Amino acid sequence: MNARSCGQVLAEMASFTPCYRSGSFGMYIHVPFCLQKCGYCSFYSVAGAKSWYGRFVKAVLRQISQAAPASWARQRRPRTLFLGGGTPSVLPAESIVSLVRQCIQEFNCADEELEITVEVNPATIDYAGLCALRRAGVNRLSIGVQSLDDNELLCLGRVHNGAEARESVVLARRAGFTSLSLDLMYGLPGQSAAGWRNTLDQAVDLAPDHLSMYELTIESDTPFCRQQDKGQLNLPVEEEVLAMMEYSLEATQKAGLHRYEISNYARPGYECRHNSNYWLNGSYFGFGPGAVSCCSGERTTAITDVARFCKLVESGQSVITEQERLTREQRFRETVIMGLRMSCGIAVSSLEQRFSLHPVDYYGTVLKRLVDQELIVLNCGRLQLTPTGFLLANRVMSELV
Repeated sequence: MNARSCGQVLAEMASFTPCYRSGSFGMYIHVPFCLQKCGYCSFYSVAGAKSWYGRFVKAVLRQISQAAPASWARQRRPRTLFLGGGTPSVLPAESIVSLVRQCIQEFNCADEELEITVEVNPATIDYAGLCALRRAGVNRLSIGVQSLDDNELLCLGRVHNGAEARESVVLARRAGFTSLSLDLMYGLPGQSAAGWRNTLDQAVDLAPDHLSMYELTIESDTPFCRQQDKGQLNLPVEEEVLAMMEYSLEATQKAGLHRYEISNYARPGYECRHNSNYWLNGSYFGFGPGAVSCCSGERTTAITDVARFCKLVESGQSVITEQERLTREQRFRETVIMGLRMSCGIAVSSLEQRFSLHPVDYYGTVLKRLVDQELIVLNCGRLQLTPTGFLLANRVMSELV
């Protein structure tokens, strides 16, 4: 495959050019609850812990209030707020609203153009709850559909069916959400290319503004991992998965959803700003157990135990269990790797400005080899993956770590 021309790159950038902003940051709230753990999930979450909901919300409200006066926060402006999990929508809608309003109030961003996203799963929130979120300022909804095939959903351990997933989109639109994202997964056990086409066609017919489509990854210490070790997981062969990927590009292009990141597609203007900040290796602050924060090369991770988290916050103690100070070169490499996930790549001038390092000089023969193999191209002052590079992204990234 040939690399995109400079004209194509500029045309793509015209619709979406993420910009690193040193004086801004994103906020993330990790809600570690779900109705049922899915077989593939490796994120920190607990099922059937409803008795902890109220105490958790109070602890996070307190954590937000404690963080807001810090000099770190006062020197920057929040641009995004994202509630993920777990399944945030298992909380009562009024609890989600209180978390959103606390962030807006404490960080003084009521007048900011703040992107506020809440992840919801079908069958976990009703129309009244969706309306309450919208009135509170939530302006972007991410619905965890994963599949529209009932057998596949059952295999994944999801608690909803295809009809409930479709209904959630209808209700979200009726509640006034004009920025709507659907999460889908492919490469599922027993899934065929035809089955993936059926799910994707149905999803596109729902007219989402954004699609996130991830190939199933078998993570360690998950039920799927244990099944795979026993030879009990019937995953599609590589050729079948490649056919799914090819159809994803075809279907999204026809639907007017452009690929702006390896796994993400959007209508122009509906790209996820919060995740784009991650891909640009920008600053972000996380609240809740297991949440990660990163600012100026200092990365911290909160304890992954909701009971311990609540006790520590209530007693005014630190919830940080891991802390790492990244060197300039580590931050540079991370920024290159994350930036290459985006279709428009990463600007060399931005790398030089932030780190005083040029990728050609820094990587030398490693980068030259990837360019010679037509996996990476330096185009219009931007370092990018080629179409072939996108297919082999994991291999490319491993050479640039």
